[in-house]
Amino acid sequence: MLVYNSQNHRKEELKPIEEGKIRMYVCGPTVYDQIHIGNARTFLSFDVIRRYLTYKGYQVTFAQNLTDVDDKIINRANDEGRTAAEVAEEYSAAFIEQMHRFGILDPDIRPRATREIEAMQEMIQLLIEKDHAYVADNGDVYFSVRSDHNYGILSGRELDQLRAGERVEVNEDKRDPFDFALWKAAKPGEPSWPSPWGDGRPGWHTECCAMIHRYLGTPIDIHGGGQDLIFPHHENETAQAMCAWDAALANTWMHTGMLRVNGEKMSKSLGNFLTLKETLDKYPADAVRLLMLQTHYRSALDFQTDLLQSAVGTLDHLRTCVKNLRWAAKNAPQDGELTELDRSLGAAVDAAHAEFVKQMDDDFNTSGGLAAIFSLANSANKYLADAAGDVATAPTLRAADMIVELCDVLGIDFSKVGKGEQLPTELVDLAKRYASYDGDDVNAAADALLAARQEARAAKDWGTADAIRDGITGLGLVLEDTAAGARLHVNEKA
Repeated sequence: MLVYNSQNHRKEELKPIEEGKIRMYVCGPTVYDQIHIGNARTFLSFDVIRRYLTYKGYQVTFAQNLTDVDDKIINRANDEGRTAAEVAEEYSAAFIEQMHRFGILDPDIRPRATREIEAMQEMIQLLIEKDHAYVADNGDVYFSVRSDHNYGILSGRELDQLRAGERVEVNEDKRDPFDFALWKAAKPGEPSWPSPWGDGRPGWHTECCAMIHRYLGTPIDIHGGGQDLIFPHHENETAQAMCAWDAALANTWMHTGMLRVNGEKMSKSLGNFLTLKETLDKYPADAVRLLMLQTHYRSALDFQTDLLQSAVGTLDHLRTCVKNLRWAAKNAPQDGELTELDRSLGAAVDAAHAEFVKQMDDDFNTSGGLAAIFSLANSANKYLADAAGDVATAPTLRAADMIVELCDVLGIDFSKVGKGEQLPTELVDLAKRYASYDGDDVNAAADALLAARQEARAAKDWGTADAIRDGITGLGLVLEDTAAGARLHVNEKA
């Protein structure tokens, strides 16, 4: 399996530190507002990467933090007359809720900055003892960037090529303009914790490094986030780790591309700023996932809202294919010797699985993986049309199961499609009225109704046939005439 390492700017073979296991960390949100779809794209990408690694048999330990103390949180709290803790709690819950709506798996470990103060202080003290950090006169503690001879190893930036004050904040309390805060001295009205250097709170770059070391150890296999975090956030993280524990923070760094909306940079001033919540309020989560996954995670994504409805249609196409396959298999005649047509479907299943794995093994190419799924669906639809009802159960079910299996790797759940649909009990009364049915089994009633409608149509009794059809559709069911006969099912929407 090849994975692009942002640090080395090339694809490398994935070699776990511990055989069969992957330790993985992805930077979480600062919880001061609803997350936007650019954030969501990053979290989706690493959700799929995690799912695929698990699919390949790795035991994945996945950690993601919540930054619940930060200037943005404090500013919002002050504006709204609340405490920073109240703001952080509200938007922590909101983030988790939207992740669930979006189909993102919960992390195995979800540390919160305010609960990891001790671990951060231990790391800061170690950096001070090793002369990589110092306490300023104002009570802040700063990391001495020039004490780290490896600084720039991730981003490739050299300090002397950066102009002080242009990309870093000039602060007279620092020994060097590039130094960054590990601990910020307390200010009136801000949350703070006691420390050996005085009351204060941690700097943003401090928390992830300390959490990773505490919960996963260093180095880890994969550290992920958006491209905008490479510098300075991730550069500062790895600098702290290398100076504190003489170890790289991560063997592989992975970063997602930036997101634009309808060809423009997303911004509130342009009126195209989209939160994940408002997007999911308008469109199915799976459609949003599908649209995002059609672009490779490292590439810039142009999120075109007018394509979301097309994604809904694509999902319906896949869902209908699975449903048709399972229904055809259920109603297939007793299997005999496989025909050439049956064998061709089996070959299409094998080819789709092999191509999906090939694409995903190449730096998690979800676009190529989706193409393999679509190709299998097209082959399956052609098989059902050519077989005209004379299908073989085994290859038909296998094709359905493979589409479901591969979609599940991408977080799109078709597992219940065409399986054990709960038909309404009102079908029994309808069957007693039109099909002389005297039992109470819903599925048997449905079969009796379909048979009665077929008999009515054969006798050109259109009134009875239409009454049965109208009664069925009036119950919210879909009545479908196929080459293999009529069927009805629950109307599922994407």
